[in-house]
Amino acid sequence: MSEVAHHSPLSQFKIQNLIEIKLGNYDLSFTNSALYMVIATFIVVSFMIFATRKKAIIPGRAQVVAESIYGFLNNMITSSLGKEGKKFFPLVFSLFTFILMCNILGMTPYAFTATSHIAITFTLAMIAFFSITLFAIFRNGLGGFIHMFLPAGVPWWMAPTIFLIEFFSFLIRPVTLSVRLFANIVAGHVLLKVVAAFVISLGTIFIALGSLPILFAIIMTGFELFVAVLQSYIFAILVCAYLGEVIKEH
Repeated sequence: MSEVAHHSPLSQFKIQNLIEIKLGNYDLSFTNSALYMVIATFIVVSFMIFATRKKAIIPGRAQVVAESIYGFLNNMITSSLGKEGKKFFPLVFSLFTFILMCNILGMTPYAFTATSHIAITFTLAMIAFFSITLFAIFRNGLGGFIHMFLPAGVPWWMAPTIFLIEFFSFLIRPVTLSVRLFANIVAGHVLLKVVAAFVISLGTIFIALGSLPILFAIIMTGFELFVAVLQSYIFAILVCAYLGEVIKEH
């Protein structure tokens, strides 16, 4: 039974305690999920510091990559939010690079994908949600914030229903953000695990037939890498879209 569980496509998502830490009734153990989040953060911070340490006029490869990421996100924020949105560059940059690095790390053999757990993606979504909500109240006032859920020109007899629908759609955003990222990462990794097992089985029985599944596995790995980047972008662009609604609201 344990052998079957070990080879299960879902075994790769199991959280394991690396360092046991107990504080009363609370379990604060350092897990493999926490380890890979620390590694992802360390890689992003270290790379950006290394790439921008000299700021040469003729940039090297690392500086080109760093400047490309900066320019890509800056253009995305400016086009979505205008000049006022530049104050949110640190938030969008942090979310994008952290999610991207967690996704890419999860593609390495025997690694753990932190974004494959709903608790992690939901926490990231809530960070964005509270940042947007607080900014909306600060910028537009409480009355302006409430007005966001009641479009102009709505008949008075439809106002309560429209308000509830709009307010619920606003509250559900962290769920949709987190589930979209979590579901795509889990589905992709499960598929890769199944394909890998299929390749091994065919290669063991019919060596000649093993080449075709291997080619398919390589293609799927490339596709999953594309999904890892795409989901990071989708998360960031949706945060910009939600911020844009706040900035455009008067």
